[in-house]
Amino acid sequence: MRFAPLVVLLVAVLIAGSSVFVVNEGQNAILLQFGRIVRTDFAPGLHFKLPLIQQAQRFDKRVLTIDSAPERYLTSEKKDVNIDFFVKWRIVDPAKFWVSVGGDETRAQQRVGPIVKEGLRTAVNSRTLQALVSGGRADVTKHLAADANRATQGLGIEVVDLRIKRIDLPEDSTVIGSVYERMRSERKKVASQLRAEGAEAAKTIRADADRQVQVVAAEAYRDAQKTRGEGDAAASQTYAAAYGRDADFYAFYRSLEAYRDVFATPNGMLVLDPKSEFLRYLQASK
Repeated sequence: MRFAPLVVLLVAVLIAGSSVFVVNEGQNAILLQFGRIVRTDFAPGLHFKLPLIQQAQRFDKRVLTIDSAPERYLTSEKKDVNIDFFVKWRIVDPAKFWVSVGGDETRAQQRVGPIVKEGLRTAVNSRTLQALVSGGRADVTKHLAADANRATQGLGIEVVDLRIKRIDLPEDSTVIGSVYERMRSERKKVASQLRAEGAEAAKTIRADADRQVQVVAAEAYRDAQKTRGEGDAAASQTYAAAYGRDADFYAFYRSLEAYRDVFATPNGMLVLDPKSEFLRYLQASK
């Protein structure tokens, strides 16, 4: 009997330990009593339950991932493509999640995967390869996520996001050669168009430059002629003023300029009458 208090204390500790449970920040929880759900609204923290009668089931409420292996699909042109995708999902209704899949995440993934794959197969079958690769990926994933949410409402989960990671052509497919050839033709077409546009732009720039050269040359010639005319006018006025002051000196100065211009050429020759008026100042200097 001396061990009775120790046994009672041990039983009390076991009962107390089975009467509490902890819900972490990233968890949802439900309380079962004889297999029936009696409570679902548990906040993070310490909670109590009836020992041996009630059981607490905790579920991860964070975003989970289904990473699918690449699978082959057929486009509307009957061309094979390998598509690799992933799904982001989370548990939003722990009660439904427990009833539908027994709280097993693996079973939930096994239910969601085929739904997404079937929707993806239908979407790919209704699109061409070019539409799927060039711009249809975002449209496909958007509609797939919405369809998957409608199909999994009874599972107590929500499909947060669905993304296609890669779209590849199978290595044993004859599509690769035709795709590469079409891409090569398109690149050649674009290159030819760019060259033509470049040549046209070069002609336009060259013509504009030639026009500007002609305009600048014409404006320079005009300004030069104007300046020359103004200089000649100023010279004429100077000459007129000089002639008005001293006509003899003006005649002598102009004669010297004429002599300088005539005898500037070393091998030049000038035949004149000795009595010519042109030699008047030279004769007077003898």
